[in-house]
Amino acid sequence: MDTPPPTSPTSEQRNARGEWRPSYPVTYAPIFVWPPKLTAFLKWLFGYPGYLWPWNVIYAAIALLTWLYLTPSLETCATLQWEWAGLVFLRNLALLWIMAGTWHFLLYNLKLAGTRKKYDAKWQSTKNPSFIFKDQVYDNIFWSCASGCTIWTAYEVLYLWAAGNHLVPLISIREHPVYAIVLLLLIPFWREFHFYCIHRLIHWKPLYRKVHYLHHKNVNPGPWSGLAMHPVEHLLYFSVVLIHWVIPSHPIHFIFNLQHTALTPIPSHNGFEGPVLTDKLPSGSYFHYLHHRYFECNYGESTLPLDKWFGTFRDGLPGGKGAKLPEKEQV
Repeated sequence: MDTPPPTSPTSEQRNARGEWRPSYPVTYAPIFVWPPKLTAFLKWLFGYPGYLWPWNVIYAAIALLTWLYLTPSLETCATLQWEWAGLVFLRNLALLWIMAGTWHFLLYNLKLAGTRKKYDAKWQSTKNPSFIFKDQVYDNIFWSCASGCTIWTAYEVLYLWAAGNHLVPLISIREHPVYAIVLLLLIPFWREFHFYCIHRLIHWKPLYRKVHYLHHKNVNPGPWSGLAMHPVEHLLYFSVVLIHWVIPSHPIHFIFNLQHTALTPIPSHNGFEGPVLTDKLPSGSYFHYLHHRYFECNYGESTLPLDKWFGTFRDGLPGGKGAKLPEKEQV
């Protein structure tokens, strides 16, 4: 999620289309900067909001609880059975509904934040024939659950079966605690790099027209839009976890990587900038909203400056970086 500078104003600023934008530019984490800014880096790494707090700590806690209490033993998983695979699917479906459903209920059903700091002041589409059921939310729920959760679970079931049969390289956290912690800290970086590569690939015209167009129907995204993708895109998107077939890791690393991939799109697509707890809980991503709005910029996320390096970065300010990139109107 994008983090505004502490001194930035918080008042609404809307353009001629009624879209809210922050008064400060979208920026990257202080990692790949010269000269190095150690103080800024440490503040980003350990401060609030920052790299660890709150979201990565929350996702790591969910992964740990999932492994300890909601995952079959590897001995059980050594034999493929519908019983345990079905329970994994239901657990993932529950996580998806708790996360996306809660954000949607608070922001779109109860409308607790109104349209304050909502990127697009309009609510999500109804009576729109471009969506299944002619309803954007129902369409998004269908693709998130029927395709997204199914493929998410398929990757997990395959890994648990492989781990149970010693077909993937496993480590003991007790024997390699430093390695385990470092690997856990690096997983979000790997996920972001993988996402950028896959995202650029599916913007290739043949794949965009057949696959990625489905996600981009959500020009005005909401919490359920994050995982609303074509099945082919889900296969590519969740392939981020295939690294665990190569890199020695613990199932907690795999679960964290997979859940991070599945759940982080929910707050980043909620359509608002920090709308809850009087803006104390960071959420939303103006960086990614700009991609949904203009299509040909900000393919990655705001930690690794991949878009800046490859010339597709847009900072969101009129006349700012990338402001002259082609603009596509809402379908």
